[in-house]
Amino acid sequence: MNKALRILLVVMTCVVIGYLSGIVTRESITTWYPTLVKPVFNPPNWIFAPVWTALYIMMGVAGGLVWNQIEAQPELVKKGFLFFIIQLGLNALWSYLFFGLHNPFLALIEVILLLLMIFETYVIFKKVDRIAGMLMVPYLAWVTFATILNASIWWLNQ
Repeated sequence: MNKALRILLVVMTCVVIGYLSGIVTRESITTWYPTLVKPVFNPPNWIFAPVWTALYIMMGVAGGLVWNQIEAQPELVKKGFLFFIIQLGLNALWSYLFFGLHNPFLALIEVILLLLMIFETYVIFKKVDRIAGMLMVPYLAWVTFATILNASIWWLNQ
């Protein structure tokens, strides 16, 4: 498979996962979420879709760049891709726990695991391809912010 096709395939997978996560979010964002007490640093709702879209594209490009190194570093690429798949699954699960089940506490526990898995993915990705590692930094930063936001929402609404 050629390198561009690998990148496109991973980007499309990430965007589809993001879209499916958004389906769970859509109803709750207009019904349940407005009823929650939120911290003063809570961003406006409109910002989440474009930020997540950009993050899914960047993480997809990162994943594709790492996959393109499979012949040069097979063991490291396989380990990195396993972590990548796990974090992508955890990413989707968070939306279900927070918005689907309306459970900020369970989502908080899960987002901490997600954050750790993103960090481990970043560590491996930067060893395989420097640009892939850099592309994971905004995602790591945003999920760090999301973890703080999730913790604050849970605390304010317990």
